[in-house]
Amino acid sequence: MYDREAAVRYANEWWNGRNPAFPSFDVDCTNFISQCLLAGGAPMHGYPHRERGWWLQSGTWSFSWSVSHSLRWYLATSKKGLTATQVSSAEQLGLGDVISYDFEGDGRFDHTTIVTAKVGSVPYVNAHTFDAQHRLWDYKDSYMFSPNAKYVFFKINDEFS
Repeated sequence: MYDREAAVRYANEWWNGRNPAFPSFDVDCTNFISQCLLAGGAPMHGYPHRERGWWLQSGTWSFSWSVSHSLRWYLATSKKGLTATQVSSAEQLGLGDVISYDFEGDGRFDHTTIVTAKVGSVPYVNAHTFDAQHRLWDYKDSYMFSPNAKYVFFKINDEFS
């Protein structure tokens, strides 16, 4: 069972720091989101194949653990362990859900966040790389944003297989 509150607690504890129990990257957004999902009880699988599954083990990790584009496709296609359902709008997301960002609109996803608060139906997110807490989900105020930006919204499934 996905513990959304635990995922959000972790995101709020570590949004502006790096947990020494995990690797840290210059581009750390997806690694951070993976840690949040793990804190919420998401099960890892696929080791030792870096291109399959979602995992961190023995000093190495899957691409989906640490690369935005890879996590986006993992969440869209996974049928085992950590799974998600793609929804059409940010307003459909709840706490602990994930947003993937393609800032250029070129099909390559370059950022990942986790929903940590909602004001009405509007989600606010936490992120790493440029550390943020309770930032408006659309990033329209970011230098990374372009009018071509595309988003994919994932509701993390509460039950794991």
